[in-house]
Amino acid sequence: MLRRRRSLPLLAALAFAATSAQAQRGAVYYPGPGGQWERRTPAQVGMDAALLDSAVAFARANESSAPRDLEMAHYQTFGREPFGEAVGPFAERGDPAGIVIRNGYVVAEWGDVNRVDMTFSVTKSFLSTVVGLAVDRGMIRSVDDAVDPYVGPIFVLPPEGGSRHAGSLGENRPLRLFDTDRERRITWNHLLRQVSDWEGTLWGKPDWADRPAQNPREWLTRERGEPGAAYEYNDVRVNLLALAALNVWRRPLPEVLREEVMDPIGASPTWRWVGYENSWVLMDGRAVQSVSGGGHWGGGMFISARDLARFGYLTLRRGRWRDRQILSESWVRMALTPTPVEPTYGFMNWFVNTDRKYLPSAPATAFAHVGNGTNVVYVDPENDLVVVARWIANPAVDGLVQRVLASVRAR
Repeated sequence: MLRRRRSLPLLAALAFAATSAQAQRGAVYYPGPGGQWERRTPAQVGMDAALLDSAVAFARANESSAPRDLEMAHYQTFGREPFGEAVGPFAERGDPAGIVIRNGYVVAEWGDVNRVDMTFSVTKSFLSTVVGLAVDRGMIRSVDDAVDPYVGPIFVLPPEGGSRHAGSLGENRPLRLFDTDRERRITWNHLLRQVSDWEGTLWGKPDWADRPAQNPREWLTRERGEPGAAYEYNDVRVNLLALAALNVWRRPLPEVLREEVMDPIGASPTWRWVGYENSWVLMDGRAVQSVSGGGHWGGGMFISARDLARFGYLTLRRGRWRDRQILSESWVRMALTPTPVEPTYGFMNWFVNTDRKYLPSAPATAFAHVGNGTNVVYVDPENDLVVVARWIANPAVDGLVQRVLASVRAR
């Protein structure tokens, strides 16, 4: 008799239940802070050493071909878009680096895993995390709430040395982010899933100028859809989410992330989350920088592979770290729920493997936090794996996953 094929939601629920039950039994290993992370040989965690070495060699051999000077790389790609000039910091990157975690233990590393580098759109996963914290604490009542009632007028600080003059008449007015009936229907869920189709300009970047349509005649004339109707990866709207979240927390988002997530999981003190030179606002009487959700025009999260692995391990354990539930299980479930109009995307930047379309070699329950570079944090609940790979060519990501999984299945 043929067995029925289990559905993806059932597989996800089973993997989630198994991980939660294991954590509740206290059988899960969590590393100590900083460099206190125990190692195991591949054999000790059920992996084939030779095949794992082959996976590491594959990652090293498939380095990104983009310039290591990331500002130059920007001007060869996104910098060629309208209004594409850099407004945040860039840095020269290091060699390919990465780390493999199995059952919570370090089993392989390559490159300088402590080097702090840009991580581009993996930053979005940190951004959605601080939004999740606000939801968990009731500061945002529901992701289906409209964003507008949570956001007051934004008082943007002028550049250093700026002064009032007749030519600036009318320019020093507060910024209102949701000023049409359509924009006022945009919810937190829409922004988290990149389906808002918000229209506007933020930090000097019009929404239409980010990955613009091929036909320039459409840049200013395209009819806007109803929020939720279409998916578009758009960093202007990501930065809109960051600014909205700042209005909820009323303090710098890096401060929230450090206190609520990174310090509790034992991350190093070396990571930095920055915005743009022109993204400073007045918040409760002090200057606060609204951070960016990636490095599209510079900025974003600068972080080491080791600290990325800690964050990936937190998401593998469904938001739990030792005896503390840092992110609620309900939030993680929502983050891993496919977006109806883009089934391989959950909340930013949780890429889900619905029908194994995103990573064909991985289980359907695997997911990843991904940014340009390519920077990837692969998370696999079925195999109890976290793999961080930095500066690997994007087409090679599935090949790396395939080789790591081969080292698991060979035992």
